[in-house]
Amino acid sequence: MRLTLVRHGETAYNRDGLGLGREDAQLTDLGLRQTAAAVERLSSEPPDHILTSPLTRAAAIARGLAERTGAPLEVREELTEMDVGETEGLPFAEMRARFPDFLQAWRQPDPAGVLMPGGESLAQVAARLEPLITELHALPDEHRVVAVSHNFVLRVLICRLLGLDIAAFRAFSVDLASVSTLSLRGEWVSLRSLNDRYHLP
Repeated sequence: MRLTLVRHGETAYNRDGLGLGREDAQLTDLGLRQTAAAVERLSSEPPDHILTSPLTRAAAIARGLAERTGAPLEVREELTEMDVGETEGLPFAEMRARFPDFLQAWRQPDPAGVLMPGGESLAQVAARLEPLITELHALPDEHRVVAVSHNFVLRVLICRLLGLDIAAFRAFSVDLASVSTLSLRGEWVSLRSLNDRYHLP
């Protein structure tokens, strides 16, 4: 099974370096262009099924791809970005001033169990992704799935699919509107591309 993972385009929160989790932030003009470019790229190999976070910034790519290809679209709550709690909308300097204990814990080698202030942990994100991972492993080898989601969710999902500790999420990036692909055959998973951005303006 070919799994293509796509991160949403730019929002004002991304542009301005603000904490962003479950706020339904709108795409900037650049984000809209990134979305169009991602849809164009993905439509060259039409998927059998499209999964998306319910948040507008991700669903824009999924809906555009569904309209172009006719592939069925399914909104999946577990693909919603991690709940970043009280850090939502904060610049890093303010986050550092308000939550120094959290940031100290977050900087440890394994932050999987560290709760965002008033929000989720990476371990909780991984737990809600497990049923989806089971579904993906059960799909036929020839199936193609596109899943559109968010930074923390995609990095945790890649770690879990590859059998890596969640702490390995720091070893790679998943940039805005990037595309990563994996092949799943039974329990075997291989990474074919990571953080591919060549399609972007």
